[in-house]
Amino acid sequence: MTAIALTTAAPSRAGWFTQAGQVLRRWLIATLRQVWGPVMSLIQPVIWIVLFGQVFHSLGALPQFGPSTGSGTGSYVDYLVPGILMMTVLYSGAWAGTGYIDDINSGVMDQYLTSPVARSAIITGQLVQQLIINLAQSLVVLGIGWLAGARYPGGIGGILVALGVATLLATIFCCASTAVALTARSQIALISLSQLIVLPATFLSTTMMPSDLMPEWVQDVARWNPMTWAVELGRGGLSGTYPDNGWWQVAGLTVLAALAFVWAMRSIRAYQRSV
Repeated sequence: MTAIALTTAAPSRAGWFTQAGQVLRRWLIATLRQVWGPVMSLIQPVIWIVLFGQVFHSLGALPQFGPSTGSGTGSYVDYLVPGILMMTVLYSGAWAGTGYIDDINSGVMDQYLTSPVARSAIITGQLVQQLIINLAQSLVVLGIGWLAGARYPGGIGGILVALGVATLLATIFCCASTAVALTARSQIALISLSQLIVLPATFLSTTMMPSDLMPEWVQDVARWNPMTWAVELGRGGLSGTYPDNGWWQVAGLTVLAALAFVWAMRSIRAYQRSV
């Protein structure tokens, strides 16, 4: 009697990049179907650049807005545009977690977690989608700034530096927003915490005003504010005059981005254990 061995082939599993790519594709399709959201978010930087740039135009005559601040020509619009660029990234990143809350409420997240998709691919796919949106928004902000009168002596290289720094800042806040969303699982909690963070982060930095014109305690806070690091690096790139302490500002942003990604990863695993 001949024994017949029956073997069952194990189902193949897509590689990590394929998984992340499919997650990215899903989020990009959702973005294209609701493209009005990213587009409407550009109204605020238009208001900031055009309105504030005109209202505070005379500030450009002050010596604090000269080349030593990285603004290049002493124009307040030149000084303001890099700050608005980082502010747009900050606000957009702080809302990144809302997509996860929608997935939780609709049951999509549970389907993700019961599938053989790597948890890091879930986080990375959505993060890349957010970074693509932020890159597009950043280019539009720079274009709006140019039309408003800003000039970028740093050239293409400086623009790439500013975009790279904006991407680092976006990574920090996108991942942090994801972690909060997966922990709180509430739109109200995420929105409230985002507002609690983004406004002080913006106004306790050199986004709109050089540190020399700020109260001393604000200067002390701004010195250690990641928003200040990003703004000064972006301003240095666009003007071609980089800050002396730029190397440790880049290092600080990189470390914070890595820590935020780890936080997001720990949060999705904690969510999985809780359901």
